[in-house]
Amino acid sequence: MEHAAHGPSPTLIKDMLVFLIAAGILVPALRWLKMPTIIAFMLAGVALGPFALGHFAEAYPVLTYFSITEPEAALPFAELGVLFLLFLLGVEFSFQRLWALRKVVLGAGGAQTLLSAGAIALAGWALGLDPAVSLIVGLALALSSTAIVMQLLVEEKRAAQPVGRTSLGVLLFQDIMVAPILIFVGFVGMKSGANLGGVLLDALVRGLIAIAVIWVLGQFVLGRVFRLAAASGGRDFLMALTLLTVVGAAAITYSAGLSVALGAFLAGLLVGETEFKHQTEVDLEPFKGLLLGLFFMTVGMSLDLTAIAGQLGLILAALAGLIVVKVAIAYLACRLFAGGHPMSLEAALLLAPAGEFAFIVLTAAQAGNAVTPQVATFVAAVAGLSMLLTPLLGQLGRKLAARRPVAPDANGMDLTEPAEMQNHVILAGYGRVGRAVARVLTDEGVSILAIDRDPDKVHQARQDGLTAYVGDAARPEILELTGIEKAEQFIVTVDDSERAEAMVRCARGLHQEILILARAHDGEHAATLEEAGAAHVVPEAVESGLQMAGMALEGFGYDTETVRDILAVVRDEEYRRA
Repeated sequence: MEHAAHGPSPTLIKDMLVFLIAAGILVPALRWLKMPTIIAFMLAGVALGPFALGHFAEAYPVLTYFSITEPEAALPFAELGVLFLLFLLGVEFSFQRLWALRKVVLGAGGAQTLLSAGAIALAGWALGLDPAVSLIVGLALALSSTAIVMQLLVEEKRAAQPVGRTSLGVLLFQDIMVAPILIFVGFVGMKSGANLGGVLLDALVRGLIAIAVIWVLGQFVLGRVFRLAAASGGRDFLMALTLLTVVGAAAITYSAGLSVALGAFLAGLLVGETEFKHQTEVDLEPFKGLLLGLFFMTVGMSLDLTAIAGQLGLILAALAGLIVVKVAIAYLACRLFAGGHPMSLEAALLLAPAGEFAFIVLTAAQAGNAVTPQVATFVAAVAGLSMLLTPLLGQLGRKLAARRPVAPDANGMDLTEPAEMQNHVILAGYGRVGRAVARVLTDEGVSILAIDRDPDKVHQARQDGLTAYVGDAARPEILELTGIEKAEQFIVTVDDSERAEAMVRCARGLHQEILILARAHDGEHAATLEEAGAAHVVPEAVESGLQMAGMALEGFGYDTETVRDILAVVRDEEYRRA
């Protein structure tokens, strides 16, 4: 009697091992050689893919164990990495900042996309391609790689700077164009007499409805559900709800024919408005890095080395032409609608290469017999090689921009991150003691950022008018997100002695000069907190005892000033003893 096989296939397990070896050993070795992370992952994909080591696996079976056999099996996980990247970018943004980018999205994004597609289509038509095929090629190559460009800027901590905001604005317009482009490609393939304008209008309506649904869910449901999950099960449920938010929003926009990345970005904007912003960033960051690495490897694995070698001269000429044309157009678009020369030049070089969307367009066009396999292979080779050049072009743009001083932005875009807190107080814990501290400090105009693991307390802090987030102040990545390096003081008011000590040690390790105040249970706990790095500690047992003693003395007829003097002497003695 035969038994059905259970579990994943041996090929899938082997491919997972190869990927983890690449991510854990090969890529770090390339990084040690000063190679950018993205290029390292893409080169690893080229080497381990079906067109390099995998190509020789039939002749040399041992190579099967060192190559990816089924690259398509990794695509869903790779796309999840792109969703996480766009989601976290949305978390860092806000609707106000997005609205400030409307000129860049519509102006620079529209000009760059449409003019690039037109110029590339004209070049293809001049080289003998059919006009419809030329336009498909132009649309495929006009768009840039959201994943590569934004990951580069995130790694360099420049996503919130003018070049990052401009690049994101252009990329957002490109994501909006996904539905119309795919509809056009489908019509070319069908060669039908249907009304293209009517279908595009229908797609626009469905897209607006999808965005409206995401916005309504975010405004009226998201915060309540997050608080319920946090109160019921802590971080595990919060992680599940975060994944549901990312994938669910992507599914909504995908069902409307829009980019899944656009849905993830919108979901991030909505989560960024809640008190769970920082906790979400910390929880997703490790997954984003690994899954994005898998995405970059799949890009490398898609490069057909045999096809490239057979037409190397033509492909390199087309690649050079693509970069030159797109740099010129992107520079002009950014210069007109976004900012000055240095920023526009850097953004243009980042946006010049093609993106992963080119492969989607070419696949759809081949399926509808709109383009021949030969044209699709050639264009895919140009797109893949251009993506490999993105980090190098980004470095070139940064160096060229550094030669010119940054001029004031003529279009109203800030050159520094807006609403960044400085010289503020980080209040760890918002119970009764924390609320009392906050009330006194806010009355004196002190800027406070409160953080607590209890979502109900954070919700109360926000109702009290404070900037507050859910998170564990004993975790360094959480404190870094609260801007501890720019904070003036760190005040610990939690009543858990071990957590209080961990918070003090964490804050002192991140900021040697910050003033740390802490609440202690007794003299022994106070000594522990001072050893951990607290500058001033208030033992609650001592203070409550002194207050009770003072009330007793007043009951015996002592006047208020005498009681205050007596308590001051005893307080000094008790604190020295602690």
